[in-house]
Amino acid sequence: PYPVPLAAKPSHACRRSPASLQQSFHFEAPDTGTGIRVHRFPASAAMILVVMGVCGCGKTTVGRALAEALDWPFHDADDFHPPANVAKMAAGQPLTDADRWPWLDRIAAELKRVLASGGHAVLACSALKQAYRDRLQAAGDVRIVYLKGDAATIAARLADRKHQYMPASLLPSQFAALEEPADALVVDIRQPVAAQIQFVRD
Repeated sequence: PYPVPLAAKPSHACRRSPASLQQSFHFEAPDTGTGIRVHRFPASAAMILVVMGVCGCGKTTVGRALAEALDWPFHDADDFHPPANVAKMAAGQPLTDADRWPWLDRIAAELKRVLASGGHAVLACSALKQAYRDRLQAAGDVRIVYLKGDAATIAARLADRKHQYMPASLLPSQFAALEEPADALVVDIRQPVAAQIQFVRD
């Protein structure tokens, strides 16, 4: 079964105002010393933060921690996959765009409901291609937080974890599909989770 629509969550679950992010989300933040340039944006009254990246970059871990820090609801895009997609990935077969469009549209519809109600949320979603992000951002004020890491770092992480249906063998296809966002807050995954959260919020 698909998850409960995001909008079904009571508005009081989003107690912290995005005003606390005002200083974090501004344009053209300088290089952090890692060689990674970041882009930040002004906050708004209702906002979705999408934590994106390839499998194994830490989307769920960082997304949950960020949502907890902001006192916002957290949602995992994996929960919106239909059974056919889950079975395909579990068999080690990469999803095609035809597989992904209905999944992305389902997520975007829920994000739109959240924003229409004046709510906020953090969503963990691969969102590898710009077209996928465009699909999600069509819902309204949807901001992108990109967890950036190299293949060797992420492959080592995948070797130490077991995912319900995302085998490590799919990592090359994830990097092949990845189109790095030009307009996103870029987070270096080599930093501890707490430092990544602080970077987003400071």
